[in-house]
Amino acid sequence: MTDAWKHFIENVKLRRFTVLLLIIIVLWLIRSMMNLILFTFILTYLVVGWVRFVQRWLPRVSTTLTVIVTYVLLIVLLYLGVTRYLPVLSRQVIKMVNSVVHFYSTHQATMIYRYINHYVSTATIMSQVRHGITIAVSTLTSIGAITVSFVMSLILSFFYTLELKQMNEFSHSFLDSDFGWFFQDIDYFGKKFVNTFGVVLEAQFFIAICNTVITTIGLLFMHMPQIFALSLIVFIFSLVPVAGVIISTIPLAMVGYSVGGVRDVVYIIIMIIIIHTIEAYVLNPKFMSSRTDLPIFYTFIVLLIGEHLFGTWGLIVGVPIFTFLLDVLGVKPIRGATQIKKRA
Repeated sequence: MTDAWKHFIENVKLRRFTVLLLIIIVLWLIRSMMNLILFTFILTYLVVGWVRFVQRWLPRVSTTLTVIVTYVLLIVLLYLGVTRYLPVLSRQVIKMVNSVVHFYSTHQATMIYRYINHYVSTATIMSQVRHGITIAVSTLTSIGAITVSFVMSLILSFFYTLELKQMNEFSHSFLDSDFGWFFQDIDYFGKKFVNTFGVVLEAQFFIAICNTVITTIGLLFMHMPQIFALSLIVFIFSLVPVAGVIISTIPLAMVGYSVGGVRDVVYIIIMIIIIHTIEAYVLNPKFMSSRTDLPIFYTFIVLLIGEHLFGTWGLIVGVPIFTFLLDVLGVKPIRGATQIKKRA
């Protein structure tokens, strides 16, 4: 028994595979806390990266002061967003919905509905409508839980970054324990995950910002209403790799048709094609492909599986998790380092 255990400890590949399998099982068992885990990780990653950036340019400023000021500013921005900009966004969303409802109440829309109904049964349409209403209701009821998770993750990330040095020293003490091999493997996968996840998420975030800016400029030239709401929708969808730009065409086309008819829809489609071309041939090679270089087919498959397993989060974290597995398996190592990696 002792020899078998010794051979297991010395077999690094088998040992790490076992540890990785155990981590996956634990995460699956606590999947109900996935919102809290992902929010905490993303906030911690962003704040630690910001702290490292400030220390690089202002080395005399203490980490504690930087963290406190950062979170105070973050809370102020959240307060202003909820009290000032959320009502504006709500009004714009309501106007956008009313525009779509007005479109469906027109004679032309009625003719389109009759044409579709000629080929699709009313029962099927009503079933899809009920399914959509169910999704909408479940989304509204989950807003409270997501808000609580975000607040808790904000508190956890604050204490983590506030005691960053102490956290590093305390965490390193596990490596010298009797089960140090176990924590060394966890540290190995942790560095891999932070490096992979951080690089891919950072790249997709910059791509989303670029897509949103370009789309907003195009919408301003088209004199589209509810620019703020449409820009936010484009940004959220742009966080989904590849498919996000295509999905965002649907709400943009609806609003465009309600404003300028088929002409504006054509303009929006042309704009989306141009933006998708820029993303595919400029932004992805610049931010993403240099680190992942995933074929589009694999990206869509990963998005489908990720959405099935993790829901909405799967669309955002599916590609980073897949690239992490490719890195761990040695299929395609991810190039680039993150700021958090410096903690080790």
